[in-house]
Amino acid sequence: MIEFYLNGQPQTLESADPNLSILEWLRTKMRLTGTKEGCASGDCGACTVMLGTPTDENGLSYQSINSCIALIGSLHGKHLVTIDALQSEPAHPVQTAMVECHGSQCGFCTPGIIMSLVALHHEVADQQQNCDRHRLLEALSGNLCRCTGYRPIVDAATRSVINDVQVWEGGGLMNTPMPSIKDMPAASLQDAQGKRFDAPVTLQQLRDLLASSPNARLVAGSTDLALEITQQLKTLPHLVSTEQVPELQSIESSDEGLCIGAAVSYRRAGKLLSARWPAFGPMLERLGSLQIRNRGTLGGNIGNASPIADMPPPLLALDAQIQLDSAAGTRWLALEAFFLDYRKTALRPGEFIRSVRVPEPQRDASTAQERLFIYKVSKRLDDDISAVLGAFWFRFDGQQIIDCRLAYGGMAAIPKRARAAEAALRGVTFDDASITLAIAALANDFSPISDVRASAAYRVQVAGNLLRRALLEHADSADSEYGLMVTDYA
Repeated sequence: MIEFYLNGQPQTLESADPNLSILEWLRTKMRLTGTKEGCASGDCGACTVMLGTPTDENGLSYQSINSCIALIGSLHGKHLVTIDALQSEPAHPVQTAMVECHGSQCGFCTPGIIMSLVALHHEVADQQQNCDRHRLLEALSGNLCRCTGYRPIVDAATRSVINDVQVWEGGGLMNTPMPSIKDMPAASLQDAQGKRFDAPVTLQQLRDLLASSPNARLVAGSTDLALEITQQLKTLPHLVSTEQVPELQSIESSDEGLCIGAAVSYRRAGKLLSARWPAFGPMLERLGSLQIRNRGTLGGNIGNASPIADMPPPLLALDAQIQLDSAAGTRWLALEAFFLDYRKTALRPGEFIRSVRVPEPQRDASTAQERLFIYKVSKRLDDDISAVLGAFWFRFDGQQIIDCRLAYGGMAAIPKRARAAEAALRGVTFDDASITLAIAALANDFSPISDVRASAAYRVQVAGNLLRRALLEHADSADSEYGLMVTDYA
C-alpha cells in the first residue's frame, strides 16, 4: 500500500502495477486528462506536474517533474499537483498572463508549460526570491511547443514571474498538511500478477530487500529506467526504491571531500559541486531539462553505466570514489574501477551505490593551481544526450602541468580516462605544442564507434579539439575576467 495526496486530497493505493507511470494512472485510472502525453520519454514536457516532497522542517518542497517517466510508487508520502487543480477562481497569475499574452494556440503543450511556470512561480513567491530571464528559460527548457514560437510564452512568464510576482493563495493547495519525512513509513505495492514495488526507509531494510531479491531493479528518479517500460515496452517484475532512505539523501563535507548520497538529485548536488568546481554549472544546465534534474540522481547516472552519461567523466577527472553497500558490509571503490564493460559494473549481487565522494579543491599556500574543464557536445543545446563529453582536471605551477586527469564519455564502451594523453601532458608547459602531442596520443586511448549521434571520425576530432579548447579557455581567463563558457560555441 502507498499513501499520498492528489490535488489536496488523500489517496491510498492498495494494489497497482508498479510499472504504471504517474501520467498513465492520472489519465486512465483517475480520468484527469489535463496532463498530456507527448513523447513518453521525458523530452517534450507536455506531461509536467508538480510533486511536493516533505522536508525536515515539516514543509513541502515543490518541483516540476515529467509524469510520463515517474512511476506510481514514487508518489508515496508526497503531494501530486496537476493542471486539473487550477480550474477554479481565482486563476493562477501564470494562467492569467498566458491568456493576456496569447501564450496558447492548440493547447496540447500548454498544461505542461503552465505547470513548469507555476512551480517556478511558487519557488519565487514562497521563498521571496528574485527571478531573471536565465532562470525563467531554464524552467521552460524542458517544454516544447510547436505552435506559438515561444515569444508569447516567455512574455507571459516574464509578466507573472519576473515583473509582477503575485502571491496565489489557491485555497491552501500548496500548504496541504503532510506527515514529516522523518515519520514516513516503508511502503510496498503489488498487483494481481505479483509485480512489486518496495520503498524502504532505512539502510537495513534496503540491504535486506536486495539480499533476498538480488535481481530486483533499483529505482530512484527513474528518468532512465522508466524508458525501458515506456519505450522498450518491458515489464519489470520487482522495483526497489532508494529515494526515501535518509543516508542516500544526505550530503556531508569533510577533509576527505564532499560525500553525496546516491539518491541526491542532480539539482541538489549541482549547487554544491558548482560552488567548488564552477565548470559543473554550465554542464549541469544541459543535463536533461529542469524536470529531469529535479528527479534524476547521481547514483542512478553512475549505476546505469552508460558510456554517454554526463556525470561520470567529470567525476573520473576529479578521482572520485564511490561507497558500495550491502548486507555483507560496505566498501569504497575508485570510480574508475567501477566501470568494467558496456553496461557492466563492479557491483556484486545485493550491492548498491550508497554515496559518491568528490575531493575538495586543494587550497594551500603554494603557487599550484587546480582547474576543471567540462565540455559537452551534442546535437542541440538543451535537453540532449552527449555525443562526446570531455572533462579535464589540471594542477598547474604557473604554466607547467604538474598533474592531470583527462576523462571522456562517448569515446568507448565505458566512461574512460585518456591515460596516454595524460602522460603526454604531465610535466610540460600548457601550450599549443603540448596539446598537439596530447591529441596525437588520444589515438592510443580510444577507438570510438559510429552511431546515430556522431561518426567515429567526428568523435576523434572533437575529443582533440576539446583539449585545445581548454588551453584557449585557460589562456583567455589569464588575460580577461570573461572566460569562455561551454555554451559560447555550442
